[in-house]
Amino acid sequence: MFDIGISELGVIGVVALVVLGPERLPRVARTVGNLLGRAQRYMADIKSEVNRQMELDELRNMKASVEDSMRQIQASVAENVGQVQDEFDAAWREATSGLRGGDAETPSSEPQPYLADAPSARRTRRQPPAVPVWYRRQSRVRRHALSTAARAARLPRRG
Repeated sequence: MFDIGISELGVIGVVALVVLGPERLPRVARTVGNLLGRAQRYMADIKSEVNRQMELDELRNMKASVEDSMRQIQASVAENVGQVQDEFDAAWREATSGLRGGDAETPSSEPQPYLADAPSARRTRRQPPAVPVWYRRQSRVRRHALSTAARAARLPRRG
């Protein structure tokens, strides 16, 4: 900060000793040291705040650029999906036009039944249990709670 050498500090110290005297010099030196320390801490706080603000501005700029690129990617994906969907619709109309016997754009008067609407033998059949019976027997998984008397009757007697 200042270009002060050891010889200049010595001269300043001798002048301060002569002007202030030996009784007040230690107290004044302590006060000056405290003030210089506070000034250094204040400057360090200001520097860190400026650095934080610069980093925050950089992050904001980076966020804006990422959002812009995201919007561009989203727009290009939406455009590509729209093109693929148009191509698929055109291919679907071309493929189904011969099935209806006429133009694919005119809907028929009665709705076409879907295979999922037809009654199925699978739906009426009962679903097998999730855990096989042989595993339940082997691991002794019980469906119903047994009373103490039923447990005593089931287990062999010891003794």
